[in-house]
Amino acid sequence: MPLAPTGELIAAAAAAGGAVAAFNVITLEHIEAVIAGAEAADAPVVLQVSENAVKYRYGRLLPLARAAAAAAARAAVPVALHLDHVQSDDLLRQAPGAGFGSVMYDAARLPYQENLTATRAAADWAHAQGLWIEAELGQVGGKNGEPPPDPHTPGARTDPAEAAAYVADTGVDALAVAVGSTHAMTTRTAALDHALIERLSAALDVPLVLHGSSGLPDHELTAAVAGGIAKVNIGTALNVAMTGAIREFLAGRPEAVDSRGYLGVGREAMARTVARLVTVLRDGGTPASESPPP
Repeated sequence: MPLAPTGELIAAAAAAGGAVAAFNVITLEHIEAVIAGAEAADAPVVLQVSENAVKYRYGRLLPLARAAAAAAARAAVPVALHLDHVQSDDLLRQAPGAGFGSVMYDAARLPYQENLTATRAAADWAHAQGLWIEAELGQVGGKNGEPPPDPHTPGARTDPAEAAAYVADTGVDALAVAVGSTHAMTTRTAALDHALIERLSAALDVPLVLHGSSGLPDHELTAAVAGGIAKVNIGTALNVAMTGAIREFLAGRPEAVDSRGYLGVGREAMARTVARLVTVLRDGGTPASESPPP
């Protein structure tokens, strides 16, 4: 089926009391695993390509984007394609031609007024191209190996009043908020500020997005969705599943050289992780464990 609009998937999920799972992909195995897991759970999904993933692929956006679009066209569930954590204006301008329907423009590293000005310009351009655009306010932390922010530092957590003004002044379609999660966590031990999520949900009329979700146990995810989170970004959980499965496979087969063997078990492990997390976010699920499956 054709690529689905990200905004429509989010709106439908929120109306049903759930959230859309958005998974960051790096390889073709990631793409195939995300779609297979979503199909197993019979739920829509967002495929996300980050600026860091583009850098890993020698700075070329099209190969991974084309692979994602081709795989999505054959999926049995709705799949959206989203360009994530874009800081480069040049990369932003490649999004429409590469098939992306939405983009997250990341100016959160900048002081508030600079963030607002840059994001306003990005939103104006994106909307003129028919793109749905997400931005970030606050400090989620953990990107590019940076340490998580001190939660007591001014600006570390997203302030509801400031967020409402920011959304109004930038015109963005969704806002990623800093509420206690951290990017790149490999353990599921983080805890969110659920009272803040509820205050942000009440203050804003655009969907809230949760970044750094791999570090959250299932009950934190379901509580976040109940509080108003409508899109949940997940990346590290897939890499944990894939790497763990490959390590186990190779440890027992020192003679193995065919990459299809270990990449295949890695893909299967990621697909199981996707299916479970999609179910948790869609309807609360009934998780048997707080840990991702191998």
